[in-house]
Amino acid sequence: MPGVSVKICGLSRPEHVSTAVDAGAKYIGLVFFPKSPRNVTLETARTLALAVPPGVAKVALVVDPDDTFLDELTATVPLDMLQLHGQETPERVSEIKKRYGLPVMKAVGVADASDIEALDLYGRVADQILVDTKAPKGADRPGGNGQTFDWSLIAGRRWPVPWMLAGGLTQENVAQAVAATGARQIDLSSAVETAPGQKDAGLIRDFMAAAKAVS
Repeated sequence: MPGVSVKICGLSRPEHVSTAVDAGAKYIGLVFFPKSPRNVTLETARTLALAVPPGVAKVALVVDPDDTFLDELTATVPLDMLQLHGQETPERVSEIKKRYGLPVMKAVGVADASDIEALDLYGRVADQILVDTKAPKGADRPGGNGQTFDWSLIAGRRWPVPWMLAGGLTQENVAQAVAATGARQIDLSSAVETAPGQKDAGLIRDFMAAAKAVS
């Protein structure tokens, strides 16, 4: 089947959500992490989420959240999935799934072969896994840094749950990334920005056209 399913993360304006949906994105990512230039308030996120049509998943990216925040988040914003992008343990992943009744995607950073074991571990407890580039040492954000990793590390690998490729994907390299890894779902953020956190409608459309051309 041609094309891959695309998640555009870090959306913060209604017109960019509409552009992403109209262009064929299957997931809309909303960031709840104050250190990120893509961070949104609960009120803004609710407005954005309510405009997303059925069939497009609304995903909340959170980093080591406590239950107090997750209680408020899930009570305020209509969501389809929680994306855990911190140091959450497998036990914490299972706990969040049980408490909130939402599918959970766990992001796992990859830098070298030693990181593959974590993918196997989280693949047994999460509903999806996000295979991302491990943040550089000292970075203040766990993702959204626009860097790729060595795709050969996961070539031919599969897990018990659906998975998504992230990390430095652009319209120029998406076909190569899919060919190298076999990914059928991809996640991006900075590739469709003119500056950190500043999405661009034209770049969103261009990336989606490139993704649809991937076989």
